[in-house]
Parts: sequence; structure tokens; C-alpha cells
Amino acid sequence: MPRGNPCRWPAMLPDYDPNDNEAGMKILEDLTQNCDMQAFKNKVPVVNYGDIKVYIERIANGDSSNIISDEPIIELLTSSGTSGGRPKMMPSTAEDLHRKTFFYNLLVPVMNK
Repeated sequence: MPRGNPCRWPAMLPDYDPNDNEAGMKILEDLTQNCDMQAFKNKVPVVNYGDIKVYIERIANGDSSNIISDEPIIELLTSSGTSGGRPKMMPSTAEDLHRKTFFYNLLVPVMNK
């Protein structure tokens, strides 16, 4: 699966104090300025769960996670099952966790503004 910067996102997310609203807003503006929609579409192809389900099931059954990611899958999260009535397994890497934490922290300056 392709990875990389769909816009101008740095390979390593910048460290900043989540309580520094001004710094948070600056980072958010830098990451979203001049974003090219076609570049995003080229680097992040649209797939549905059915396209990768067989690979996720293989990982859940012990196969190597490098069949869908160059990073190790550290956990398989389970959806609530509200889409189609059945839970889906969602692979997650350490980088995913770091990225989720980073963007969660960016909520604070946006809400404060």
C-alpha cells in the first residue's frame, strides 16, 4: 500500500507543545497550505474494505504484516460493526498511533480559536 506525503506532510511529524495554540495553528496551516488534490489521489488510492479484507484476515491468522504495510502491524482494531452490521478489523501501526496523537493534539488550538 502506498505511503508518503499526500500534500506536504513531513515524514516525521513535528514536535510541539499542544498547549501552544499559536504553534499548533501554524503547523496546521503549513500542513494544509497548497495541497494538490491530484497528488493526494495519486498517493492515496481509494479502496474499500473488500479490496484488502483477505490480506487483513491473513495477518489476523498469523501471516506477516508486510503483505499490506512496510511497517509492522502492532494491533488489529475492531470497528463497531455499524457499517453493514458486521465488525471489521482495521490494521494499525506504531506510526498510525503517533499520527493520531499528533492530530488529536491539534484539536486544542483549533477549538481555542
